[in-house]
Amino acid sequence: MSARSGSRQFNHVAVLMGGLSAEREVSLNSGRACAGALQEAGYKVTTIDAGRDLAQRLNATKPEVCFNALHGRWGEDGCVQGLLELLGIPYTHSGVLASALAMHKERAKAMMRIAGVPVADGKVVMRAQAAKEHVLARPYVLKPVAEGSSVGVFVVRADHEYPPQQLNDPGWAFGEHLLAERFIPGRELTCAVMGDRALGVTEIVPDEALGFYNYEAKYAEGGSRHVLPAPISPNVYQLVQNLALTAHRALGCRGVSRADFRFDDTPSGSGDVVCLEVNTQPGMTATSLVPELAEHAGLSFAELVTWMVEEASCNR
Repeated sequence: MSARSGSRQFNHVAVLMGGLSAEREVSLNSGRACAGALQEAGYKVTTIDAGRDLAQRLNATKPEVCFNALHGRWGEDGCVQGLLELLGIPYTHSGVLASALAMHKERAKAMMRIAGVPVADGKVVMRAQAAKEHVLARPYVLKPVAEGSSVGVFVVRADHEYPPQQLNDPGWAFGEHLLAERFIPGRELTCAVMGDRALGVTEIVPDEALGFYNYEAKYAEGGSRHVLPAPISPNVYQLVQNLALTAHRALGCRGVSRADFRFDDTPSGSGDVVCLEVNTQPGMTATSLVPELAEHAGLSFAELVTWMVEEASCNR
């Protein structure tokens, strides 16, 4: 695989970063890394911390294209994408509908299920109910229906007598609707899609002290190890790639996405591969999963972000 060659259609790139979501710090890291790589690739780069004055700042800056390095609500759920459509500025990653669908975990699961991608059994519940009683047979997982980066996620183990009492916190900021899902034991796998091709498969091994691939495991130093290529059979490896590409297409994603899976290879397990979610705005530091997968496929970080910029458009 190689980055697009020949003359460029864009020269001035605005990197949108930061924003207003719970994933602001992660987005700032992604944005800084992408801005540096784009400058290395020869683009004129303007970084914009995307606040409520974003439209005014874009009108003043007049970029030819936006690299969307935002994560979470407003940046990943179709809102910023809609603004860029109104302003007529081409942008990277998925469009309005695909972004909104993928961000809403339950609606994304419905679309993936129709396309034949196996997803975890579960249901949407209210936060008050989930704090009061077990809403599924243990073990199960509770997660906000429209957040990313494992923000507000709880794994309720078989020996947990009570549901997570943190759900009663008056400062809870992750919405009143939660997705309760059957806990799937086994390995954590992830696969990126770039355009119309699935890249490799990585196994994510969180630090044992953290219990699961939570926010800290994703972003704290030493929180997890990435094993690439994942040490799984060729058949399972190919299956994960096929499912990632199918999920990407089912949601109407564009550019780069990353799908996360659980593979139950425990001694008494089912052997099933189950898709947990599709990330339309995956982390984009040089050591993040997608750049690692691209490098494994022969693309440098600068070549990856160049491909993403030159693939940008409106009406996505």
